[in-house]
Order: sequence, then C-alpha cells, then structure tokens
Amino acid sequence: MIYPKNNSFIRAFFHRYIGYILHSNFQDFNFNSIQIDQHKSVLLLANHFGWWDGFLLYWLNHKLLRKKFHIMILEDTVRKVFFLKYMGAFSVVKNSRSMIESLNYAAQLLEDPQNLVLVFPQARLYSNFVNDVHFERGLLKIMKQAAGKFQYVFAATFIEYFQHKKPTINVYVQKSVNETDSIEELKNLYQQHYESAKLLQTQIVL
Repeated sequence: MIYPKNNSFIRAFFHRYIGYILHSNFQDFNFNSIQIDQHKSVLLLANHFGWWDGFLLYWLNHKLLRKKFHIMILEDTVRKVFFLKYMGAFSVVKNSRSMIESLNYAAQLLEDPQNLVLVFPQARLYSNFVNDVHFERGLLKIMKQAAGKFQYVFAATFIEYFQHKKPTINVYVQKSVNETDSIEELKNLYQQHYESAKLLQTQIVL
C-alpha cells in the first residue's frame, strides 16, 4: 500500500497546478452550497466517470468543504502520477490482502474531524449519465469501523458543453442526514441523490 506523503512545497505547487488546469480546460465550475458538521470528518461519495474526477472533487473540497483531503485510488494510478500521494492519495489494490490495509487506513483517517476521505463506490469508470450507481461492498468495512465519527456527503458530477467550446462542470452536493451502516441503504440514499441531480442537470436549458 502507498500512503500519502507530506511535503508542503510540492503540495502548494500542485494545488496551484490543479487550479490552473481546471481553469484552462473548463468554462465554469459550479456547485451548490451545504453546511457540514465541523466536529466530524467527511466521507465523500461520488460517481466515477473519468480522469478528471479526483481533481474536480479536490477543488470542490478546497472551495466548499475545506477539510484535509484524502482519496483512495488504484495503486497503478498512484505509481504513474507521482504527485498524487502529496495531494492526499493512498492506494488500494482490489481483491488483494493489502486491500484490507487500505480500508483500515481510510477508517482511521475518518477518526480525525479535520479529514475528508473521497471514495468512488463504483470502483471503476462508468458513463457520466448511467442510471444505476453500483456500490462495491468494500465500503462497508470503512462504514462500520469508523461509525459515529464521520458524516456522509454525496456528490454527483456532470460535464456538458452547451454553447461553449469548453465544458462546464456541475457538482450537486448533499449532506446525508442518515447515519446508516447498511451498504444497501447507503446505496439507495446515494441513488436518490444521483437521480435528483441528473434530473436537475437534464432540465438545464440555455
């Protein structure tokens, strides 16, 4: 397993780099405002549809949630993109012994109210407008081990061009009021948020 590394210089440089590439590649970055409990950490659950996902939600955290960012991503990706571990990334290898270590680490991070842990429950890439959001069961270990220490925040991200040459990002964010430890119930709660967000997205007319 690859753990995050702390280097304030590298982190500051790539923080500016992420801001630059988002500004250069997208027309707008839109999101709604929510209030979170500052005395609890955040388990951020989001749909996973492309290369940009982690950067978009890193920036969402910077602009809105303002927690210490962590993201669980595939180990091959962490190895290929060296700076990710300096931006809070830690690795997971699916269906391996080290996967338990990764899930335990995620749960430990959630014990600190200053932390945010981003997990993509789908665990692989799906269409930006898929109907059903799949949840892998590994998330259940994090939920149970860190129960009572964190709050769920749901994010559903959609990207469309409309009248611009560059696409616009719309992130629909919701804090869940339910503190469930059931993976099925959590999936249903996220699915409700995702469907509502997709409906709002498809109703945009310019």
